[in-house]
Amino acid sequence: MVTSTDYRHVPTGTLARLAQRLGRVFASPSTWHRLVRIFKWRRPRLRVHPAKPKVGLRASRPNDLWHIDTTIVRLLDGSKAYVHATIDNFSRRILAWRVSESLMTLNTIQILAEAAEGLRDSAHPATVIADSGIENVNADFDVLINSGLLRRALAQVDITFSNSMIEAWWRSLKHQWLFLNPLDTISTVRKLVEFYVNEHNSVMPHSAFRGQTPDEMYFGTEVDAVGELIRQRAEARERRFNLNRELSCRACDDNDNEEVAA
Repeated sequence: MVTSTDYRHVPTGTLARLAQRLGRVFASPSTWHRLVRIFKWRRPRLRVHPAKPKVGLRASRPNDLWHIDTTIVRLLDGSKAYVHATIDNFSRRILAWRVSESLMTLNTIQILAEAAEGLRDSAHPATVIADSGIENVNADFDVLINSGLLRRALAQVDITFSNSMIEAWWRSLKHQWLFLNPLDTISTVRKLVEFYVNEHNSVMPHSAFRGQTPDEMYFGTEVDAVGELIRQRAEARERRFNLNRELSCRACDDNDNEEVAA
């Protein structure tokens, strides 16, 4: 029964009781476990693991791939706030965002137009990765695409990948900041999003860049943060060693002085 595929879904302790119910084996669960261990019976319960997730789309320069999406934030009174944002794939910089009381296609057009201001002198249009929601598939969006500054690619339709980069940022925004504050009004959400966007873009080093901020990566002003941190850690370690040696020497001097006085 232990090695039978007919019972591979039954835990060993439960199998012991099931065997008694079936009138086949009358032994305690501890006896079953002991015999399984002694005779090294292998239960046919090998797991079939799903394929590992693929690495998502990765751009080689700023303004190559953008991701745009909308998320819903529920307020204390039960109403909803709609947060729209677009993020640059290469630098992870939030290029533009809006907070509104309703899901309007105009907000998507406005944040894309704002983000596209930096593409006026660019010879390469940015590809916007979006889902197939109504805010991303409409006549106004088509007009913006036809201007030549942007290209549109629908996630899971035109490309096989999802829009996971902006969705990951939504999780960070909500769980690391918005949900830590009382969300009572739309203006409160707007102020909180503004603060977090500024912190994300210019203050918090991104883990993908080992020390650089999204602003530094987007504008090309990044410094050798990795080398600088290595140098600072070495200096801090040296200062700590020297301080510990000085403290040890003072203790030894005090003991020597006490022995001399004695």
